[in-house]
Amino acid sequence: MCIGIPSRVLSVNGQLACVDSFGQQREVSLLLLDEPVNIGDYLLVQVGGFAASRMSAEDAEASLSAMQALLNGDRPDDLIADADLPSAMRYSEVSK
Repeated sequence: MCIGIPSRVLSVNGQLACVDSFGQQREVSLLLLDEPVNIGDYLLVQVGGFAASRMSAEDAEASLSAMQALLNGDRPDDLIADADLPSAMRYSEVSK
């Protein structure tokens, strides 16, 4: 399983983009993407610094809200209630 963080594109320079996630900016590679990337787009960025895919603003914001809830020690179930997660990954199953 890979970990990906939704990140908003701040600038694009060839096959690199500067992105922001949780107030942190970093440079990521766009080599794995097969579509153009624009400022304001959201990308799913893998731990290795590669953008794996584009995502909608709505999905990115929902994911970031759920991640922030986890970081705050809150239960994100209500934020991702419609997510199609395997039962072993659902917070209610993990927290038992």
